[in-house]
Formats: sequence, C-alpha cells, structure tokens
Amino acid sequence: QVQLVESGGGLVQAGESMRLSCAGSEMIFSSFNMGWYRQAPGKQRELVAHITTGYETKYAKSVEGRFSISRDNAKNTVDLQMNSLKPDDTAVYYCNAQRRLMDYWGQGTQVTVSS
Repeated sequence: QVQLVESGGGLVQAGESMRLSCAGSEMIFSSFNMGWYRQAPGKQRELVAHITTGYETKYAKSVEGRFSISRDNAKNTVDLQMNSLKPDDTAVYYCNAQRRLMDYWGQGTQVTVSS
C-alpha cells in the first residue's frame, strides 16, 4: 500500500519561509507525478505545485515566484519550499502522487501564517 507522509508544517510569521517534505514508501516513486495541494477552512482543496516524472513543474498563480517544488527520486521525497509566506497561505497541505488511474494522498500537515 502506497504511503505518503508529510512533515515540516507549523506556525510562522508573515514573510518567513517554511519547507515541507513528503516521503513516499511502498511505491516506485520515480514513476509518479507528485504534487502539493492545500485546503483552507471553508474552501475547496486546490493545487499548489506539481512536478512530473520528467521534472516539469507548474504552480498556482497565487504562489508563483514564492514557492518551489522539487523531488529526489533517490530519497523518495518531494519538497515544497515556501518563501515570503502570507496569512492567505494558511491551510492544511497535502502531498499527492498520481500515476495513470492511481491517486494517493498523505494525511496532511497544517501550515499557519500569522500576520
């Protein structure tokens, strides 16, 4: 069974940085497209950043230029570097792995940005 475990969430002040990491297990990590999503209270889950097996990346417009996604297939990890954080970035952040019809989610990690 594929497992995705996020780490690195917490409380920061606006303008600070935070790095999230997601470790995958029981999977051929390099064969999965990986993404970070977030869900704020009362809002739908939204894509934050995505990285393909070929290392192509895309970002939500709201985080372009501030967030960076990267993957390390040797370590089975995908990271999200978040800079210049804003209170609007407050949400539960989820790691996602996709391959063909397979779609897996982590349990989520809370990120809270205070003003």
